Amino acid sequence: MGNLGVTVFFCLLVFSCGAQRFSAEQYIEQFKDIAVSEERRTGVPAAVTLAQGLLETENGNSELVKRSNNHFGIKCKNTWTGPSVNHDDDARGECFRSYPSASESFRDHSNFLQGNNRYSFLFTLDPKDYKAWAYGLKKAGYATNPRYPQILISNIEQFNLQQYTLVALRGPAAADSILLTAIRNAEGKGVVGAVHNLSDTLKDISLASPDRVILVNKIKCIAARKGSSLLAIATRFNVGLSRLLDFNDLVVDGILAQDQYIFLQRKSKTGDKDLYFAQPGETLYLISQKNGILLQSLAEYNLLFANDKVVAGTKLFLKPGLKTVEMDIP
Repeated sequence: MGNLGVTVFFCLLVFSCGAQRFSAEQYIEQFKDIAVSEERRTGVPAAVTLAQGLLETENGNSELVKRSNNHFGIKCKNTWTGPSVNHDDDARGECFRSYPSASESFRDHSNFLQGNNRYSFLFTLDPKDYKAWAYGLKKAGYATNPRYPQILISNIEQFNLQQYTLVALRGPAAADSILLTAIRNAEGKGVVGAVHNLSDTLKDISLASPDRVILVNKIKCIAARKGSSLLAIATRFNVGLSRLLDFNDLVVDGILAQDQYIFLQRKSKTGDKDLYFAQPGETLYLISQKNGILLQSLAEYNLLFANDKVVAGTKLFLKPGLKTVEMDIP
């Protein structure tokens, strides 16, 4: 009987540990960095994201989040082709999106808001105005609960979530004027320096206005950050995904691995300068994107293949015939 009692006690202890519930503070601590990162990437306030996550997952304890890593209650809809689970919500057995990790759920939540026209007005609001965002989400139809805005606001104020929005805003400099100044400088300066300076600017800039269209080599594009979804960009700018891929010399959809320009029109066959010197770590593809020139054209002008490696300092021609002329000079 003694051994049986010990066994039962041990089983109960294991069950109790396994059933331990997360607190709101634990949820916030675990996911605040992701929320801050997503605000810097897309402009969705970190405070609002965390408040939604707390509500939708019951502080990380809901059955749905345990089965699917779905932190925001996003249903499948007609456009979802990824994994899914069935869960009772407004109706029995509704289809909800499923993710391999929490970070994928947070990313999809940002993309979902950014890529859907009915939420576009939210991005004209001050990111610090969490009350306007909360009521805006309800107005746009994000949730059916009539108290949805009040619950979000209560979460933000009770747990001081606004601090994470402010942390994101204090990140890398995020002024459109910086970007526009760099572009004007690049257009008006010589061969190498301006382009390299513009690259440095892009590495440090936080795109607080991801909808701003700029011109590179007189072609419309956006300065997209690492982690941006090509599908979300195509949706946001009303460009067919296949066309967007074609404009940017890409074959498959996906998530950007680094900061780069994404063009909304077909790139030019020539650059706006004659020469460009490769910087450390750059590929021929990134150079073509930086200069708004078709990858195949850039390769042909320099007697290279599109996937050839480029050594830092290599002189590349952005217009036809120049390499041939150089080779003919005695």
